[in-house]
Amino acid sequence: MVQTAVEPEVSGEELRERMVRKRKAIDLMELSFAEDAARFAVTDEYDELGFVSAIDWIRFNCHMTSGAAADRVAVGKTMNRMPRSVEAVSQGEIGLAHVTVMARTAEALKDRFDERPLIDFARENSPGKFHFFCQHARHAADADGYAAEEADQVHERRLSLSTWIDGSMVLSGVLDAFGGAALRAALEPLAHRSGEHDRRQREQRLADALVELASGGAQRASLQVTTSVETLLGLAGAAAADMEFSLPISAKIVERLACDCNVTRVLLDSESSVIDVGRAKRVVSGPARRALNARDGSCRWPGCERPASWTAAHHVVHWVHGGTTDLDNLILLCFRHHWMVHEGKWQLVRSDGGRMLAIPPTVRFGRPARDGTDSTPEPPPERFDDEGVDTTVEVQDDAGYDSSS
Repeated sequence: MVQTAVEPEVSGEELRERMVRKRKAIDLMELSFAEDAARFAVTDEYDELGFVSAIDWIRFNCHMTSGAAADRVAVGKTMNRMPRSVEAVSQGEIGLAHVTVMARTAEALKDRFDERPLIDFARENSPGKFHFFCQHARHAADADGYAAEEADQVHERRLSLSTWIDGSMVLSGVLDAFGGAALRAALEPLAHRSGEHDRRQREQRLADALVELASGGAQRASLQVTTSVETLLGLAGAAAADMEFSLPISAKIVERLACDCNVTRVLLDSESSVIDVGRAKRVVSGPARRALNARDGSCRWPGCERPASWTAAHHVVHWVHGGTTDLDNLILLCFRHHWMVHEGKWQLVRSDGGRMLAIPPTVRFGRPARDGTDSTPEPPPERFDDEGVDTTVEVQDDAGYDSSS
């Protein structure tokens, strides 16, 4: 009979120190593994062994998930571009999770990647917060590329509904970051417990909230977006905007949301402390919206007849660029066509007779189509209506900026 030695009890402090030391050693071993994984990825040995990719071989033989294997290869390929990060791992200042986020950022930004402003933030924050910070850095370095990735996510929206033999329904699908945040913003207020007697699990409360939302029993959802003036204006080098339940969103999405929203100006001092919060102001007031509904009646996109309740008020010349909120500068657009004008880069032109003409984009920034052709962006596969979504955009200014000018 084999007897195992009983380890003597250790203090909490000693246990914490041991875990930190072991984690540091593991991270250093992971960096060494990542170097080998990157070297292996440039060979064709995996093909000779019957695997479809280097990541597939690593996944199977090193007992890892595909995502973890891909992360190690990415880290190994970009280590020479992240010397400060590698040094910080050796000093125990950051972990492999930080380096993985850094590597993915370097891959996305290519020659625009600069490790220096990122490493200090990584040292002081968790990998999760660092991921959000890197999203802002990506937007600041390449706003068009960031918006193009968001547009690709919209094209990948999917939802399938399958009915079981007993009549119950199974839902399966994928939403883009903004679409998922909008859905959560609508569901979360309805998914709260209704009292001490409410013992439903969260999954059931969310399902009940979805049915209530679809049945028309919900109030308008509120999307909270916080953006700088620079982002709202689409200036080069501006960070992305923050949105509840979502990764940072691009200036293009902010531009669309700002067409028909509540705007609150927030003044910050040089240390980013709030010194003044203005009153919320509706971009298109209630009376103006009712007049717009009466005039247009439906979406003004040529051939679209979606009713006014499914539309947002679109500024022909955006108000952040000096456009007015007069009826002459406003038209109704459903979500699908509003998306096409802003993120899809279509243009709407009013003819001399007052008819709206839709002009497709001639250039698509970002990644080419997956079939290798240079096609113009198509509209999202399914409608996600602005109906029931009320957007509040907080505009953060440095002290002294007059947003009314």
